[in-house]
This record gives sequence, C-alpha cells and structure tokens, in this order.
Amino acid sequence: MALWAGRFSKEIDAGVNAFNSSIAFDARMYRHDIQGSIAHATMLGDCGIISKEDSKTIIEGLTAILADLDSGKLEFDPNAEDIHMFVEAELTKRYGDVGKRLHTSRSRNDQVALDLRLYLRDEIKEIRGLVEKLCAVLVKLAEQHTETVLPGYTHLQRAQPVTFAHHLLAYVQMLLRDLGRLDDTAKRMNECPLGSGALAGTTYHIDREETAKLLGFDAPMANSLDGVSDRDYCIELANTLSIIMMHLSRFSEEIILWCSWEFKFIELDDAFATGSSIMPQKKNPDITELIRGKTARVYGDLQTLLTMMKGLPLAYNKDMQEDKEAIFDAVDNVKLCLETFTPMLETMRVLKDNMRAAAAKGFINATDCADYLVKKGMPFRDAYKISGTLVAECISRGLTLETLPLEEYQKMTPLFTEDVYDAISLETCVRGRVSQGGPSPKAVAEQLRLVKTKLGLA
Repeated sequence: MALWAGRFSKEIDAGVNAFNSSIAFDARMYRHDIQGSIAHATMLGDCGIISKEDSKTIIEGLTAILADLDSGKLEFDPNAEDIHMFVEAELTKRYGDVGKRLHTSRSRNDQVALDLRLYLRDEIKEIRGLVEKLCAVLVKLAEQHTETVLPGYTHLQRAQPVTFAHHLLAYVQMLLRDLGRLDDTAKRMNECPLGSGALAGTTYHIDREETAKLLGFDAPMANSLDGVSDRDYCIELANTLSIIMMHLSRFSEEIILWCSWEFKFIELDDAFATGSSIMPQKKNPDITELIRGKTARVYGDLQTLLTMMKGLPLAYNKDMQEDKEAIFDAVDNVKLCLETFTPMLETMRVLKDNMRAAAAKGFINATDCADYLVKKGMPFRDAYKISGTLVAECISRGLTLETLPLEEYQKMTPLFTEDVYDAISLETCVRGRVSQGGPSPKAVAEQLRLVKTKLGLA
C-alpha cells in the first residue's frame, strides 16, 4: 500500500499507478535522495524533533541502504511510485516505526526539489570538466598550427586568410562562455529548498540553515512556495546545454565540410568514422552528424521545460514530474557528445598543404592588395575598385594575384612596384593582421596565453 494511502478507501488502479510512477527515471537520484535524508535526519535529531537515538538509527539505516544500492545487493522496486517512496519504504521495512519518523516536517515536494538540485549540481561539475577537456585539446591543437594558413570564410565563400590556430581558438572562446554560463547556473541554483514542506513550511522548529550547510548550499531558499515550485534552474541549465550543443553543432558542420573531398582539410581517424554498406570508398563523419541531430533533441528538452512551466499556478503540480526526463535527457546527450567529440578532434589528421592550397586559390589576399595601395596614399574606395578589377582579370586568364605579371598591375596604377608580391603573400597577409584578437602568430600567441590562464593550463 502507498505511504500516502490513508485518505483512500481502495488501492490505486494498476494502470494509473504505472502512469503516475517516476521510479523508472528518477531512480538515478538515489544517492542524492539519501544524502538529503541523512541531512534531514541529522537536523531532526539536533533540534530535538526526534530523539538522537532515532536520528542515529535512521542515518545508519540510510547509509546501509546506500551501500546496498551501490553494490547491487538491493534492487529498485519497479512498482514503487518514486525514488523517495522507495527509500523510505525500505527504511521502514528494516527499522519499523523508527523509519517512519524520517518524513517528519518534510514533504515529497521539497524532497524532490532538493534531490534534483543536488543531482544537477554534480552533473554541472562533470559537464564543466568535459568542456574544459575539450578546450585543452583545442589549445594543444592551436599551439601546433599557429603558422598553418587556411582560408577564412564569410557566406561560405573564401574571404581572408587566417590560421588554423586562430580558427580553433574562436571555438575555445565560445566554450569559455559556456563555462561561465554553467558557473552562473550553479551559483543561482545553490540554495536549499528543504524545509519548504509541501508549500507552506512546517509547524516544527526546524533548522533550515543547518540542512543547507550540511548539504553544501549557500543558504536556504527564502520563500517556501518558491522552494517547491521553482524549476528555473532546470530551464537555465537546459538553455546553457542547448548553447553548448549549438557550438558543438557548428563545429561539427565544419568538420563535415572539412572531411569532404571538396575541402579535404582534415581526415578523421578510422576509429571515429564509419563506412557505407554499399559504397566501399566511403568514410563518413557520422559522429558529427549525430551531434547535429542531438542538438535538436536538446533544444526540444529546453522547449519541453519552458512549455511545461508556462501555465502552472503556485505551488507544486504533477506536471512538474516531466522536468526530470527532459533535463536528464539534455544532460546525458551533452555529456555523450562531449565525450565522443573530444577524442575525435584529438586524433584527427590536419592536412596543412590542402588548407594552404585552398587559401592560395581564393583571392583572399585581395583586401591586402587594396591596403597596399592605401598605404601608398590612394583612397580606399579607389584601391578597392582596382583590386576587384585585378581579380576579374586573373579569373579571366586563369591566374592568381601572386602570378599576375607586374606590368598588368602597373597598367592600373604606377603605385604598384615589385614589392607588391611580398605584400600579398598569404604569410605576409596573416602576419600583418596584428590587431588584438587577430590571426597573426603574435596575436594568436597572446590569445593562447590568456586562454591557458583562464583554463589553468599556463
């Protein structure tokens, strides 16, 4: 019989019980549920609400249940309504009336709010570590490619020369912002809802400061209604996870392009690619394609949480049971993608010559050609027109700016001299972009220094 069955004259319908149950997905919070219950039992004993002896027995019982679950000696009851009822029922089964005293001055409403915060707090730490590991791999790659020239793109058209290091560090900056958002979420959610009761607190003289401190929270939540009905932290975390996935998806799209024969900038290790069932020549970047797909899934989890909460009056409503499957799915998929994406990048082969060849063929030094004239006194718009005309001439003759004869340059203006070839070489173009945050080796070295300091890699 359910622990809440006193008000009812008959057993709940089996189908309704299955529909209502959350043990299938909230069982993963068993450690956090027991952690919260131990803190609660400690406080009850310290406040004299239950005897010290009963408090000690409950704590020992909960510790034993935790050990049995960890070892597999105790299995979850699939007929239990949720993880909270399962643990309490097991405690009562083992210790009788003493076990029944655990729930004094507590509701499942504040209990589940506590468990979820504890669980997600730990998950944020784990995700943070995975993002940091990805950043470390990108930094290591960038350090190896500060001189590797490739075309930078706008509108997926070759635009200006950059280095592979500069390109990789753009993603590091995105991931650093993701770390900041994870930290912000963790800080805002680090308040303890325990003691809020069902919605209106309790008539017992509990010590909420003690339970908050025991569980590592900064403080108790200030309002009991908010304590049981707040899921902002789930939504905020799902939003942060969605942004992480967006960054991984953008990077994945570039990997997919770079793997193609049309680009061939990189080659994935065989351990991180798949083949075709019919075309033996294929080497498919399935990991990155799946990450693109899973990004949509995490977005859907965020939308689920936002839509679930948008019409709920205070305080707790059963709709909120849907929070866990959505946020768990988002967490699981982000971790899975990070754990797979990072070693894929670590083992890929960078085809520097192909990057350089693509940069040479795209007229991506046309702006530098214009800047060459500007530095000799010509207005930029006039220089821009001349540079564009030269590009058109090169295209019609199958040449590049580097191979166009000097006399063709001088037909446009006598300001062109032999030094134009040095000015428009790709290496000069990259080295010359010395502005802060730019692709020159000097600017990239400073970016690397700052990034390594932030990540504790210096």
